Amino acid sequence: MTQFMNKRENIVTEAIDGTLMASAGRLVRLDGYPHIRVVMRTDWDKSKVAIVSGGGSGHEPAHAGFVGPGMLTAAVCGDVFASPSVDAVLAGILATTGPAGCLLVVQNYTGDRLNFGLAAERARAFGLKVDMVIVDDDIALPNLPQSRGLAGTLFVHKVAGYLAEAGADLASVTAAAQKVIVGTKSIGMSLDTCTVPGSAKESRIPHGKAELGLGIHGEPGVEQINFTSAEQAMAAMVEKLQSVTEDTPYVALLNNLGAASVLEMSVLSYELLRSDLGRKIRFIVGPAALMTSLDMRGVSISLCPLTPEIETALLAPVALAAWPGCMAVAAPKTVALPDGLAPIRAIPSAHAGTHAFLVKCCRNILSMEADLNALDAKSGDGDTGSTLAGAAQALIDAVDLLPLADHTQLLRAIGMELSQTMGGSSGVLLAIFFSAAGDAASSGLTMRDALRAGLARMQQIGGANLGDRTMIDALMPALDALSAGLPAAAQAARQGADHTATITHAKAGRAAYISAGQLTGHNDPGAEAVARLFEHLAS
Repeated sequence: MTQFMNKRENIVTEAIDGTLMASAGRLVRLDGYPHIRVVMRTDWDKSKVAIVSGGGSGHEPAHAGFVGPGMLTAAVCGDVFASPSVDAVLAGILATTGPAGCLLVVQNYTGDRLNFGLAAERARAFGLKVDMVIVDDDIALPNLPQSRGLAGTLFVHKVAGYLAEAGADLASVTAAAQKVIVGTKSIGMSLDTCTVPGSAKESRIPHGKAELGLGIHGEPGVEQINFTSAEQAMAAMVEKLQSVTEDTPYVALLNNLGAASVLEMSVLSYELLRSDLGRKIRFIVGPAALMTSLDMRGVSISLCPLTPEIETALLAPVALAAWPGCMAVAAPKTVALPDGLAPIRAIPSAHAGTHAFLVKCCRNILSMEADLNALDAKSGDGDTGSTLAGAAQALIDAVDLLPLADHTQLLRAIGMELSQTMGGSSGVLLAIFFSAAGDAASSGLTMRDALRAGLARMQQIGGANLGDRTMIDALMPALDALSAGLPAAAQAARQGADHTATITHAKAGRAAYISAGQLTGHNDPGAEAVARLFEHLAS
């Protein structure tokens, strides 16, 4: 089992009850489990137009997560990726509909259309006023006679819910919902498919590919394209949307299909808003998981033309945790660093030999990136190579601004550069090392002794010692042997790095949390980097 569930048969009912238990009494469900699963507002009095939606489960927080004042009156939940029954939909209508009537918001899938449509007919036979709108915002497959419904449905929920809460009549609410549907366009992309509870994950999308235009039930999209970056992926989606949008203001909804991290979604938001399409976007909903496809590692973008009426409805606040709000788009703003933190640059000075030496060291570190990441993945978070490579590239970029002719100032300048560009504890420790070495060199110590003084300060602040399975296990022996020449220092560093593979209990760094079995036989990546650098210099 690869999902947090008990029995596949109970996953939907238990999830609904979990939602109700955490709603502070604001939500209730109709009796009739497991065949009738309707989540509705506890404060509903049938005096206004009811907004009822729903469909298959597996798209959480849609639809039950949007039940509340200003959005849905009730959500009718089916099995995972399966439409709810006619009786369940009818129960939802009857439980919420008064003289003002009811609007059903339905996504354009055959089961939903049929079951909601028949339930509407049966409700009308009871004398109730029931309208139904069909959301078909997917633009991925333009030749389909009936486009699928995607996350653009949430625009309809919000606009219709706002008008209903304000007391608008059924005809007005239906007309506004239909206007949103006509203008809304959506496209999705994913790096893999979803995992249906209790089933094996389908591996339809090869590594290095992304599928453009797949549906929220994992249905195949229009094409598989090469995937290289967030920028390239967003460009492919933007190209599709550009072909169906006009030169008019829009509101965008950036939807996480389930498994993309918050960090990734923020990058995708950055790429969307700086794209050619971004200049048309005035407001954005998200990025957030709004209409998911279980654990699909993907994203969808929905665009709705912005009118004063739609803007008012979308900006109206609602007390629903699942709705992230509609935010105005603005360019990033910066403020000056506080006094004392603005970087102080040393006066640049040229020295051809030092320039070549420093660049050579940095390029050697860049060449280690993949190997060090793989090594770090065995005992840490797999980013040592990338962290060091980022610092090395930053030094290469700044080399012409460094005081290359003054080694004392150069050491301090390298420390300053690393403190600003290198992440993690390793960046802080190396910044301390070089800054302290520069201070020691200014007092007249030789380069070897200045570096040893830097190491001592790094140990004092970082708390690591020889034998703790850190870069010190290679760096300290290397500096001790440096007076005998670079070959001796390289040999000492290599012996120290290889010895870390026999240390089964780290006393510092992330490896301190790793079991002995995972550490044995693998060099510490920091020590390995030091050894390789000295070996390269000695060669």
